[in-house]
Amino acid sequence: MAFSARTRFDVSRRDLHRMALAAALAPWMAKGGQAQSTAPRWQVNPFSLGVASGQPQPGSVVLWTRLLIHEADAAWRTPGPEVVCELFADEALRQPVRQWRLVADPRRGHSLHVLADGLQAGRPYWYRFVSGQAVSAVGRTRTSPALTEPVRRLRLALASCQHYEQGHFLAHRHMAAQDLDLVLFVGDYIYESSNKNFKIRAHESGMPYSLDEYRARHAHYKSDPDLQASHAAHPWLMTWDDHEVVNDYANDLDRHFTDAAVFLKRRAAAYQAYFEHMPVRIGPDAAQPSQMRIHDRMAWGTLADLWTLDCRQYRDHQACPDPMRGGGRVVMGCDALNDPSRSMLGAAQEQWLTAGLTQTQRRWKLLAQSTLMATSGLSTPLGRSAFTDGWDGYPQARARLLQTVADARLKDVVMLGGDVHANVAAQLRLQAGDERSPIVASELVTTSVSTRGMSKKLMAQIQGENPDLRHARSDERGYTQIDLRPDRLEAQFLTTPHPVSPHAALSVQARWAVRQGVAGVEPSP
Repeated sequence: MAFSARTRFDVSRRDLHRMALAAALAPWMAKGGQAQSTAPRWQVNPFSLGVASGQPQPGSVVLWTRLLIHEADAAWRTPGPEVVCELFADEALRQPVRQWRLVADPRRGHSLHVLADGLQAGRPYWYRFVSGQAVSAVGRTRTSPALTEPVRRLRLALASCQHYEQGHFLAHRHMAAQDLDLVLFVGDYIYESSNKNFKIRAHESGMPYSLDEYRARHAHYKSDPDLQASHAAHPWLMTWDDHEVVNDYANDLDRHFTDAAVFLKRRAAAYQAYFEHMPVRIGPDAAQPSQMRIHDRMAWGTLADLWTLDCRQYRDHQACPDPMRGGGRVVMGCDALNDPSRSMLGAAQEQWLTAGLTQTQRRWKLLAQSTLMATSGLSTPLGRSAFTDGWDGYPQARARLLQTVADARLKDVVMLGGDVHANVAAQLRLQAGDERSPIVASELVTTSVSTRGMSKKLMAQIQGENPDLRHARSDERGYTQIDLRPDRLEAQFLTTPHPVSPHAALSVQARWAVRQGVAGVEPSP
């Protein structure tokens, strides 16, 4: 296959200084200015992992690609090939806006993160990457509205949990065809593990531990054409959960009680591979890849503030662990759950979130985090059960967060989550599970893109004993569309039966809404 491109170089001296400073402050960002290598002639297209954009702001957005260099082109792996990133104001690519001339650093897996700044607020842009005669796919992105703009609408897709082996990524194919402002992905972008009982297509290798192995797993997922299409169609906001590293890890502890120093090396490899493959801003913590910040806050005009929270990196270890097998488990009579010092988010992130919530003046407050916040325990002869890896395992942290909402008299707070492989619409009470306690917030949880859910029987039992779970279905896969307006939030659960076949179609499982000024969810016609 032949590749051709017309390249335009329009880099001012001011741009060169700015990009050089950015490279010094953020070693993950691609270097600006004069590239040091000659533009290569490729035998195999290096842009086979596609393109992506993310973390939009009123005047900027992150543009991403990673060069996957074939053995036939191995000579270009070091010191790194020259790449040009081109940004356009029109879909036909006839109105160039800016260019960046870059070098793909092999120390960062030949990934490129371009902070495209100086842009107009609230408008679409198109972009691509060029190296030699090779040209990437064209991506469409957009900046967020100006902070003071009275925006009337935000359309986003909420997605989570995409096990490559357990089904096809039909949800992403559907997202790519929609008119959306954002894709919000709340964890388990990759899976490190396998399950032979649910395998309909295979990972390319076994369990990852090293940086190269995590890179290979991410590249394998990024090779999926439906996932590539979803990234190319919309800007993404992201947070992670556990499977980006290993199942049920908590801070510096995994399920096998591995020595913390050893596990943190694995976590550092997983975090670095994650950041290499995602359209996210790279900050000064890039020098410490075992400690990378993913939590963030974004405004959508005056309509909404949206927080993305990190429920893994800073949390306390799960309470009352099994000494033979760590991680989450179902417990009864675990006194440690009532320890007020225990946190899901960590003290610093809790304080950051509390400050943001109590200061915001925007109408809607959307909190994106990785799992179900509403209580889902069951009554047993030994007492009420709690799953220690979820918010039921951190009830005092949940109570603090909801108390903040109540004390500040905040309206229109909506929790957005994933992880449990079920569609859930719930109301959140100040005292979880106590029907006498006031409802202070609403919750919407999306089912998995492909990963299997719990049995219908167990899900029905959980819902039956927890009436605040107004809707709960774990038998179908898909994603959730959210349409936010000043007076109302509308959510559609779009699903198909498990496992997801390559030619399946999505249909509406249910519609739920949240009215402005009224905490709690209600059915929507």
